[in-house]
Amino acid sequence: MNEAVVAFREAYGTEPEGVWAAPGRVNLIGEHTDYNDGFVLPFALEQTVTVAAAPWEGAPDGALEVSSLRAPGERVGVPPDAEPGSVPGWAAYPAGVLWALRDAGHKIGAARLVVGSDLPDGAGLSSSAALECATALALTGLAGIALPGAELARLAQRAENVFVGMPCGILDQSASLLSTAGHLLLLDTRDLGVRQVPFAADGLELLLVDTRVKHSLVDGEYAARRASCEEAARRLGVRALRDAGDLSALTDPVLLRRARHVVGENARVERVVALLEAGRAAGIGPLLTASHVSLRDDFEVSCPELDAAVAAALAAGALGARMTGGGFGGSVIALVPADAVAEVAAAVALAFAERGWAEPHCRTVTPSAGARRVR
Repeated sequence: MNEAVVAFREAYGTEPEGVWAAPGRVNLIGEHTDYNDGFVLPFALEQTVTVAAAPWEGAPDGALEVSSLRAPGERVGVPPDAEPGSVPGWAAYPAGVLWALRDAGHKIGAARLVVGSDLPDGAGLSSSAALECATALALTGLAGIALPGAELARLAQRAENVFVGMPCGILDQSASLLSTAGHLLLLDTRDLGVRQVPFAADGLELLLVDTRVKHSLVDGEYAARRASCEEAARRLGVRALRDAGDLSALTDPVLLRRARHVVGENARVERVVALLEAGRAAGIGPLLTASHVSLRDDFEVSCPELDAAVAAALAAGALGARMTGGGFGGSVIALVPADAVAEVAAAVALAFAERGWAEPHCRTVTPSAGARRVR
């Protein structure tokens, strides 16, 4: 936060009016179910994207100037008439949020933003959604507009879907805006109903393994999976795969695999919630691993690094492990006995070293607070 404030002061010669922060997220389970009207179970991380912001005096309403601590000296100006697809790179995310807010009828003036982050990009931890959510809070905060978190999540999702061109579901934005410390967020993506699920796992830790394999889901693979799910639902005659039961009508083997993952994943989310609420956290381990197998074999969104991290963690004593995020790189989440964390992390590092891969980054994580104003 302080770095963003200093950078804002240096760039514009004045103090920001405020600083807003939005966390990244880990999805404990419920992958690729959100755009199928299904269930997801994410939680917020301690690491955040921060946005220092102030009105841009003299500029026309809707104009935006953004800079990032990760690109020192670079400023991106966005005109008020910017259309979807017209802003390249990372600046498309804050520009898209401003566009979505104004398109929804909210009067947003011109603003200057400086972005800071301690979230790694491309690690499957939703740094892009965190940027959207922090921007949404900053722009509405500057304008004196108070919107419910669920509405901000929908607007941030629209920014990514329409302005950026990434057909994501609403999981990431909801997790960033609606999470509470010490809880998992059970989200029904059909009606956007939420339930805070306490995470009490005495003697257990959640180990996050960043494989450091970067990915970009805008390259078509994510969109292809979503299109397959929509086609499978159409052939089954249901509104979404959330409603599917008997899959025997799917004769196309690819569509069958995609649908089988979604149906099974929704069931796994519900089972994990039931176990956690019954105080049986250790019992969720096999469900996490089953989720990874399904993502690897039926949804085909894993990669060698993710598979190696899961296998090494399980062999070293993890109770369960799975890739988290959209796939094709990113991170693994593992449920590990507290006294085995160091051993599991070392085993994963060794597995990567033996294959000549860059060393992964391992750390324990806890469910943390959602987006908020911090200054």
